[in-house]
Amino acid sequence: MKKQIKVVGAVIEKNEKILCAQRGQGKSLADLWEFPGGKIEQNETPQQALEREIKEELLCEVSIKNKIITASYEYDFGIVELTTFFCELIEGEPKLTEHESIKWLPISELSTLEWAPADIPTIDALVKGA
Repeated sequence: MKKQIKVVGAVIEKNEKILCAQRGQGKSLADLWEFPGGKIEQNETPQQALEREIKEELLCEVSIKNKIITASYEYDFGIVELTTFFCELIEGEPKLTEHESIKWLPISELSTLEWAPADIPTIDALVKGA
């Protein structure tokens, strides 16, 4: 039985563009793009986990809006269940602490990047809703 890993991702919007983050070297799925976020800790709601992860990873604060989608993807290291939320940047500018780089792209250009497989259903949902 593979390990179940529940994670959250932030679709941060600013000026009609979405924040895309490239995973760092030495991490699983290195160099692939993702929506920033991370694991939900015990006794945390998905929203609490996302607020904490964005503060830790990007040194900024977001306001969490509506849920976009929950999707699962089976990797060799486990099954990742990713729930993504629309978020608005409310304080600070994203800074690189864990990621290789970040980009702001319109929804129409998201598919030009090589995304981690668990993030692709969110992109599909964004494109359909755009």
